[in-house]
Amino acid sequence: MTTMIADPQLLAAAAADAHQINAAIAQARSAAVGPTTSVAAAAADEISAAAAQVFGAYGTEYQGLLAQASTFHEQFAAALASAAGAYAGAETEAATLLSGVPVPAAATPVNLALILGPTGTPIPGAKYLQNAYNNYISRSYTTGNLISVATPENFYPITQVRSLTGIDSINTGIKVLENEIVQQVVTNGQTPITVFGYSQSAIIASLILPQLQGLGVSPSDVSFVLVGNELTPNGGLFSRFPGLNFPSIGLDFYGAMPTNTGYPVANYTLEYDGFADFPQYPINVLSDLNAVAGIALVHTTYLSIPQSQIDSAIVLPTTPGYDGGTTFYMIPTQNLPLLAPLRFIPVIGNPIADLIQPDLRYLVNWGYGDPNYGWSTGYANVGTPFGLFPPLSDTAALPPLLASGAQQGVTAFIHDFQNEGLQSLPQNSMAAVSQALTSPPSLPAFSNPLSVTSIDNSINLFEQANTQVVGGFSYATSQAYATLLPTADIVNAVVTTVPSYDVNLFLDGINQAITGQPLQGIINAIGDPIAADVGIGTFAAGVEGLVVLQGVQDILSVSPLIGTAPI
Repeated sequence: MTTMIADPQLLAAAAADAHQINAAIAQARSAAVGPTTSVAAAAADEISAAAAQVFGAYGTEYQGLLAQASTFHEQFAAALASAAGAYAGAETEAATLLSGVPVPAAATPVNLALILGPTGTPIPGAKYLQNAYNNYISRSYTTGNLISVATPENFYPITQVRSLTGIDSINTGIKVLENEIVQQVVTNGQTPITVFGYSQSAIIASLILPQLQGLGVSPSDVSFVLVGNELTPNGGLFSRFPGLNFPSIGLDFYGAMPTNTGYPVANYTLEYDGFADFPQYPINVLSDLNAVAGIALVHTTYLSIPQSQIDSAIVLPTTPGYDGGTTFYMIPTQNLPLLAPLRFIPVIGNPIADLIQPDLRYLVNWGYGDPNYGWSTGYANVGTPFGLFPPLSDTAALPPLLASGAQQGVTAFIHDFQNEGLQSLPQNSMAAVSQALTSPPSLPAFSNPLSVTSIDNSINLFEQANTQVVGGFSYATSQAYATLLPTADIVNAVVTTVPSYDVNLFLDGINQAITGQPLQGIINAIGDPIAADVGIGTFAAGVEGLVVLQGVQDILSVSPLIGTAPI
């Protein structure tokens, strides 16, 4: 089988060269027309005149041949230029069709993988290690040596009342990971290695990148695979509000991860994950609420989603010429997290959710900018803070999309109801119901309630009930305290820290107005604090909801409805 490679740029260059060559030939031909077609006779005799006439005829014929050659040359140059355009067009069309589709690449063998857990998973177990490897690590790196790295992975108030704050837990994790990498790479010579981080441990891995540079660890020796990263430059919650911190709960918004260290990093984000894919324009409350729902319902699912969903990951664009080492992937999410509670309603829940979802998705996506995407479409490697309003072009695109979304919703609604058909009860179930109605169960026989044995048993039961009630009340009080303390700290953070952050945003806008953008500066000075308050307030309410929900579940001693949202 033969292979042809065509480079449109080379073809275009060749066409230009051909035009230049033809122009040079035409210039020489023009200069030779006189001397070759009008040959003067060497003398006045007839023989000289005849010879001059013969030479002139040959010159004229030669000029005709040159003219034909020039025409052919121009046609050849034009064909080259056309071919260059055709190949370039084909490449553009192919790039459009394949836009966002990752190009399969052979996985690189490494000696070992250091695997860290998210918040609430300080010591990753065997199942976690295998899922992390199968779902993400093996897409880029192969190894049979999976090493569990123990880090605190605490995050008050989402974890226990007496747990470490996020800052303390992350700082400790950085020291642990740094020591582990130095031990494996420098001391043991186990190179190359890869590191897997999820949520809080993805933060740890992101923050350690510049430290590894300082230690002289080569990018060829260490690589990273990160999922659910709050420091994702264009989308991570901690990147959207740089400079914000809540001392009362030990939470720091670190800003965007470094993206130019040269270390190979594969950074995966699930669409609508409120921690790693927070709206760029948080004044859109629907988008914020959906992101908060995504913290509980999407952020916790990276290791449990099907392989087919991970296979659909889209490679996000970076700045032209970017070669900092990080590749950013976005994994689409089928349904809006905001509609998940509605889908739990039997029979009618799913059809109604599908009726609403198309239009609601466009409105939610508008909080990211382009209504067609549930993530910001700017360069993925650039730290992108929150903004006030989406571009006017994105807003103008909403009306026709909402019109088509309404039609899609109605179609999905009808389709769902057609597939929901009520099933008849099985015959054995009908027989059981009939038997229960015609032959009610007989009442149990009661013993003499005044017997000595029954009185003794009653006293024992009362004693047990008394002990259980008191113990349950004490436990409930303790859990209520465990809920109220974080609530007080969250309220403290919102009441004290957010106003200070708003003042800084206001002053930034005033400075912008003074330095040459008066109108935009005034708009930002007034609007940015409002947008920040909407986004931060929604996030704080979501965290408080998780804390209260966990407290209620603990008090009632029931299993959690949802897993702890890893950070």
